[in-house]
Amino acid sequence: MIVKRLQAGVYAANCYIIHTEDGHGVVVDPAGDVDDIMEYIEENELEVAAIVLTHGHGDHIGGVMELRKKLNVPVMVHSYDEDMVGDSSLNLSTAMPMGDVNFNPDRLLEDGDLIEIGSKELKVLHTPGHTKGGICLLLDGILITGDTLFQGSIGRTDLYGGDFDTLMNSIMEKLMVLSDETVVYPGHGGQSTIGAEKRNNPFIGRWRG
Repeated sequence: MIVKRLQAGVYAANCYIIHTEDGHGVVVDPAGDVDDIMEYIEENELEVAAIVLTHGHGDHIGGVMELRKKLNVPVMVHSYDEDMVGDSSLNLSTAMPMGDVNFNPDRLLEDGDLIEIGSKELKVLHTPGHTKGGICLLLDGILITGDTLFQGSIGRTDLYGGDFDTLMNSIMEKLMVLSDETVVYPGHGGQSTIGAEKRNNPFIGRWRG
């Protein structure tokens, strides 16, 4: 699998275009800069199956409406964040420079769901705590973590739907059980591995005691 990272939108969130060698892909968290996303898709002649959202915050969804119109593909989000993407106050876009973003998703995801990418499948891991419907996406040793887990840190838990204990339980029960070699692609900042986060992430170290 190929993972292309584009820092997009007014807060430079990580948008990922995940695709196979033979050109099947999905776009994860199109935060903005849709022209750049489309340029990569067109240059690589990708057949995009879906737009997948790791959660419903405005800094990750700013380009969704424009990109869905250009690609004519379904937008997918966990069912617990359906209310957020439909309400610009809840997703906080109303207070962000790009202004109100709200839309109805086309598919509501649940834990364990599979999203097809050609002959491959992305597995949905429900990891609430940053938001109620936060998810990570797992495929072939690749883990897209959104704002659940960062290099050396974790997502904030002081916004709507956030809860620290819930987030830490998600990280420990769903992510830290994966192979140490699993590559972590977070919603902000640089990539890491599960092994590196076990060793170096202070939140995980304190939670373990």
